[in-house]
Amino acid sequence: MNRFDVFNGDADGICALHQLRLAEPVDAIPITGAKRDVMLLRRANAQPGDSVTVLDISLDSNRDSLIALLDRGVAIDYFDHHFPGPIPTHALLTTHIDTSPDMCTALIVDRHLQGRYTPWAVVAAYGDNLHPAAHRAAIACATIWSDEQKLRELGEAINYNAYGDSVADLAVDPVEMYRAIQPFQNPLEFIASTRILPQLQARRTEDLELALGLATIRRLANGTVHILPDAAWARRVRGEFANLVARRDPARAHAVLTSRGDGRYVASIRAPLDCPRGADALCRQFGGNGREAAGGIGGLDLARLDEFAAAFNVAFGR
Repeated sequence: MNRFDVFNGDADGICALHQLRLAEPVDAIPITGAKRDVMLLRRANAQPGDSVTVLDISLDSNRDSLIALLDRGVAIDYFDHHFPGPIPTHALLTTHIDTSPDMCTALIVDRHLQGRYTPWAVVAAYGDNLHPAAHRAAIACATIWSDEQKLRELGEAINYNAYGDSVADLAVDPVEMYRAIQPFQNPLEFIASTRILPQLQARRTEDLELALGLATIRRLANGTVHILPDAAWARRVRGEFANLVARRDPARAHAVLTSRGDGRYVASIRAPLDCPRGADALCRQFGGNGREAAGGIGGLDLARLDEFAAAFNVAFGR
């Protein structure tokens, strides 16, 4: 029997899987990619009797592959916080799905494991820009303030590393990132033992400075649309830049777009931090998906930019 671990390549997906495998070690085949590569389940070549664990990718986006695997006799455990659509009922499917706006997949796993490895959930929640939830989790596991800031820095760095249109855009392959943290029960020990974090922080700072200087800003009634150029640095920083502008202006929604070079944009959407709802529904109107507080669109046609701006205003009007 083969085991497969299918997980988003961002901080949430990596940390969620790491918690599970600390508690339940198995020799599994890892399947992941850049953050926007969400249709990962189709890459699981599982056969009858095999099992698949899925973490932090939308069930709705992977529905056809999920049904095909279940029909093939593959057992699936599904942990996620994105919009799932109708959840299939099947004897081989176990779901742990919570779409609450202050929830990430690693926090769902933390709840499932009854808090055995909560510091890794803190890392993930900070990576997902869920600062209040991350702080609550840090308090729950008695993390002192200075250590909590280290966990925040790690989460933001791992999350930054996941953004790009392909693994070639990333500083570290997400599989390598997962392998690097795999030996460590405590993220503070990982931080002390690796050069990965300072390297990512340096590149992240450079990319953010470029974004702050070069973004074209379109101001709307209920938020802002930031357009970045067609460049690897822009694709890497898209999500981190979206989180930054969201924190700086928490009462408004924000979208960060990067050109794909084919007349389409990739978009990262953030609902207002003061009212974190509506991002997933907006993204689904344009072929994307996400969670209530944040979402993404993989191919927004340039010709639909005005339509998108109008829908953006409606989605986040209060």
